[in-house]
Amino acid sequence: MTPRDLLRDLVATPSVSGGEAEAASVLVDYFEASGRTAWTDDAGNVRAPADDGVLLTSHVDTVPGHIDVREEDGELWGRGSVDAKGPLAAMAAASVATGASFAGVVEEETTSKGARHLVADREQPEAVVNGEPSGWDAVALGYRGMLAGTYTVATESGHSSRPEPNAVQHATAWVERVQAAFDAKPTGDGGAADAPVFESVTVKPVSFDGGLAADGERVEAAVDVQFRLPPGTTAGDVQATVADCTTHGELAWTESIPPAMASPRTPVAGALRAGIRGAGGDPTHLRKTGTSDANVYADAWDCPVATYGPGDSSLDHAPDERIDLAAFDRGVEVLTTAADRLCGR
Repeated sequence: MTPRDLLRDLVATPSVSGGEAEAASVLVDYFEASGRTAWTDDAGNVRAPADDGVLLTSHVDTVPGHIDVREEDGELWGRGSVDAKGPLAAMAAASVATGASFAGVVEEETTSKGARHLVADREQPEAVVNGEPSGWDAVALGYRGMLAGTYTVATESGHSSRPEPNAVQHATAWVERVQAAFDAKPTGDGGAADAPVFESVTVKPVSFDGGLAADGERVEAAVDVQFRLPPGTTAGDVQATVADCTTHGELAWTESIPPAMASPRTPVAGALRAGIRGAGGDPTHLRKTGTSDANVYADAWDCPVATYGPGDSSLDHAPDERIDLAAFDRGVEVLTTAADRLCGR
């Protein structure tokens, strides 16, 4: 099976977070057909351990949404083609070609369950390349962290003509206060609102539920919110600011992943740059405004971590998600060169 064949099979196999088993089987079959030992662990991750000079790892899961799988004008369309089955297939192919260790992890898009299990269940490798779309000629060295929480508030029910704010108003006002607090905070040489996004704390409500309770006695509201944290900002910093904004209701913190920023002078970054140059590219470095499993690995393991993968990240989660197949081929070449260097070949 060629790397492109593996990519097509993976993209054609749905694997929304929590439902990755069939796609995991595609990967296990690929490794076994190549003479490698592979299995699915207790978390659902695909494990193919070998030379731990580098662990090549990406995620098997995708966000929901159907896109007809097809090839047009040298591009493969389909959910997950960019995020992150392109990087995933490229890493699997490079692992088979070089003998480097591989892991395909689950639930990166939701809970990072797979990455959390991996760091608790295996020895630390010498280096990690985390698979996410960076473009075939770029290396991502930085990710913001993520802090998630749920704000809840309730008020007595009453006629909508009354002037007192109800729970829905309290919840919307709370979001506005929190956003204003971070917009006003200094970041670098200026306010956060004028700072580059990577250097700012951003506030994003991701779900809202509100209205009259079933018993008719209360109005209730709940807002799920995610905060993205730049390097140098801790979860405690954000929590303190939010506490100052919370005059009604309660806030429960549910998840925290610290930011990560790697040096461009690590062996893993150097090996990826060498691979890009070898494939005819001029390497660049990226800082990404989201959060990935690279944050989990960098926090748990004392080894160099960088992120790389073919694909245009502007198409992550998009209704027109697609990957350029020539760029995918170059990504396989880059990862093969990098893994050879890191494994001492």
